[in-house]
Amino acid sequence: MSRPEPVRRDRIIGWVLSGLVLLFLAMDAGGKLFAPAMMIANSPPLGLAPDASVYRELGAILAVCGLLYAYPRTAVLGAILLTGYLGGAIAMHFRVGNPLFSHTLFGVYLGVIAWGGLWFRDPRVRVLIPIAG
Repeated sequence: MSRPEPVRRDRIIGWVLSGLVLLFLAMDAGGKLFAPAMMIANSPPLGLAPDASVYRELGAILAVCGLLYAYPRTAVLGAILLTGYLGGAIAMHFRVGNPLFSHTLFGVYLGVIAWGGLWFRDPRVRVLIPIAG
């Protein structure tokens, strides 16, 4: 049976996991916002237009999702939006045949860590996802 209210140790674990996710999201969004030419040059042919504005828009969407995830009152909404964003990334990598475990499933790994961090730090998520503990 899961504990509805996280103890201090669980909150620390949650914020460490969430911090790792937020660090990655900040680097990815920052790269798309501030160095779109580098992102275009180093991105595989995912079917996106080689236009800096496309990458800036993706970076802005990702930054908003990350900010919502970081703020405790909107963290669940942020996690839901991040799940959608990562689902799109997974589909794009799958469509072009990128390596499964390193590229295609990376969004799954990041999503699991994001929701895991939220589960540890937010009692509302513990009620929705009652993992035995």
